[in-house]
Amino acid sequence: MKINTKKVVISGMLVAVAVSLSSFAVPIGASKCFPIQHLCNVIAGVFLGPFYGVGMAFCTSLIRNMMGTGSLLAFPGSMIGAYLCGMLYQHTGKLTAAYVGEVVGTGIIGGIMCYPVATLLMGKEAALFAYVLPFLLSTGCGTAMAFVLIGALYKSGAFEYLGHMLEQKA
Repeated sequence: MKINTKKVVISGMLVAVAVSLSSFAVPIGASKCFPIQHLCNVIAGVFLGPFYGVGMAFCTSLIRNMMGTGSLLAFPGSMIGAYLCGMLYQHTGKLTAAYVGEVVGTGIIGGIMCYPVATLLMGKEAALFAYVLPFLLSTGCGTAMAFVLIGALYKSGAFEYLGHMLEQKA
């Protein structure tokens, strides 16, 4: 895979936004819900693709954990959501597919994947589906925010401009 400097820079900017706004986490059930992460996942998945999206999600989760504003549960949820969002958008070219990918990837698959993280790595007792509902609420909110933002970009013509700009050689 060839590294695109513009995509690396945008990924870094999205990490900075997500980390700097990590104080806006909302506790829901057994997890901290962080809708800004999901907003950034959708932006990265749509404009950067699945691999840069996963890298952005990993870096954000790592920094938030080192700062004490996140938990180990952020890794499976955010990374699976970013990957599925980017992959579905890349294969279909439809924004609806990207939104569904983020919600299903983070809310359902990521929520289920948190079970082994919580029980084996964090030593918490949890049911298999304990994190699905909180993650669905969080990703639903963040994806709705992305829907509004991307809709505004689309109507203004900036969506197409950004897509073409990121595909050009750096």
